[in-house]
Amino acid sequence: MPTSTELPKSGPAVVAHAAGDLRIDTVSLGTPEQDEAVIEVAFGGICGSDLHYWMHGAAGESILRAPLVLGHEISGVVVRAAADGSGPAAGSPVTVHPATPGPGMERYPVDRPNLSPGCTYLGSAARFPHKDGAFSRYVKLPTRMLRVLPENVDLRTAALIEPASVAWHAISRAGDVKGKTALVIGCGPIGALVVAVLRRAGAGRIIAVDMHAKPLEIATALGADEVITAADVDAIDAVEADVVIESSGNHHGLASAIRGAARGGTVVMVGLLPTGAQPVLISLAITRELQLVGSFRFNDEIDEVIAALADGTLHVGPVITHQFALADAIEAFEVARNSAESGKVLLDFSGAATS
Repeated sequence: MPTSTELPKSGPAVVAHAAGDLRIDTVSLGTPEQDEAVIEVAFGGICGSDLHYWMHGAAGESILRAPLVLGHEISGVVVRAAADGSGPAAGSPVTVHPATPGPGMERYPVDRPNLSPGCTYLGSAARFPHKDGAFSRYVKLPTRMLRVLPENVDLRTAALIEPASVAWHAISRAGDVKGKTALVIGCGPIGALVVAVLRRAGAGRIIAVDMHAKPLEIATALGADEVITAADVDAIDAVEADVVIESSGNHHGLASAIRGAARGGTVVMVGLLPTGAQPVLISLAITRELQLVGSFRFNDEIDEVIAALADGTLHVGPVITHQFALADAIEAFEVARNSAESGKVLLDFSGAATS
């Protein structure tokens, strides 16, 4: 770890230039603001949005208009504390809350800053200029984003804290799930973490659905009681779940979620469907009086996730399936796009690679 006088002026970073154009560029660290600490990044998890920027040049409504440093699921160590004295001291292991709520013309509930129209997010092209992410060897971040890790939460596991917070928020949108039948549609990393959070929250029966065997294997390891292949429409229809979490991010998954919900049930939509009009079984949702609930990012749930990891009540390890060195980031993205064979793929910024 460098001392504060040895910080580099630049370092390698994973940058999306356009659809299909992913590079490892040298980017400038820049001069930290008074409230910014410098983090030596340890691990970064490749998110679905990172994949979309690389593959399609867009993630939902966010269109890539300039090169963007990707990454918002990270852990690391503070190597220079903020000059204003705020935040953790040098040497502290941290994870990151990537959001910066902001003002805007539209109204939103003040207790839900994730909905603030001016909100920015690390590694997001939602606004222009874009907000660079943290897939860099060194990154400067405002101390309000940093969360110090308890001693028994390691840096590798901490790379899952951000997506686990997304899952935690989705379950909170469903209300009390204790003792209820829960159906999870799509068991990529977010869906798998939803299973883990449902298990911790006391769901009575958890059924996981996916197209591929590997995600269902991971879901079982995290606490799913039963698994169903996505093609088995009759089995999904027969579930009659009190709560359904749709995390596949496509209209076929949303149709399965509506069909698999019990009358009067709740469907939480956490998977981000493509922009534009989408076919929806809305008549069935109406006649069953289903509650269709959106779920977007998270707020302070990150602190609850950290506490649950520290006390051992949240089990997330099986989500990680691959790990690559930063130099092999393009290969890592290729593996991460193959949902049939991978769960969460990590970048190891210290250089080690395992799989």
